[in-house]
Amino acid sequence: MGDDVPDGAKEAAEAARQFAFLENTLLKNRTLTIFGEINKDVAQRTTEKLLALSFESGDPITVFIGSPGGHVESGDTIFDMIRFIKPTVRTVGTGWVGSIATHIYLATGRENRFALPNTRFLIHQPAGGFGGDASDIEIQAREIVKTRERINQIIADETGQPVERVAKDVDRDYWMSVEESVQYGLVGSIITSATELPG
Repeated sequence: MGDDVPDGAKEAAEAARQFAFLENTLLKNRTLTIFGEINKDVAQRTTEKLLALSFESGDPITVFIGSPGGHVESGDTIFDMIRFIKPTVRTVGTGWVGSIATHIYLATGRENRFALPNTRFLIHQPAGGFGGDASDIEIQAREIVKTRERINQIIADETGQPVERVAKDVDRDYWMSVEESVQYGLVGSIITSATELPG
């Protein structure tokens, strides 16, 4: 760009170039990242990328997850899409994987669930914001109970824990180190290097 271009425009153009480079490099290597709050925008971007990569080839896709959680239905969208597409998806936990992010992490079979050594996991019951009149509050409460039971069953199915234990554990915030997460059945393998991921 010429000298007459404002510094702000140059910085914006450079940021866009770097973002495109990162996106293209990750997608070329069939890798996605999910960091920060899970919301509808994250669900849409992740779903689009999973679909695009699945149309491109049947080779495995690796998803790195480091998120405290967020919107339940947005997490459900990503969870369902991971299970919907044909390619094998490998999830790699890093940092903090909590709440609905743990749900997303569990979308793959245990043999495809990995975690870096300093990852912590959190499971707990879904929260809800109650508003409206008494009948609205009752409807919302019923939906929260159904969602909690559904997610508890998925955690039980994917970890091998009895659903009664899961229900008790998620009644309060239940934190696990990566080693405890392996024992619980959340994590399949702890890895310290990219070379430890299956080819």
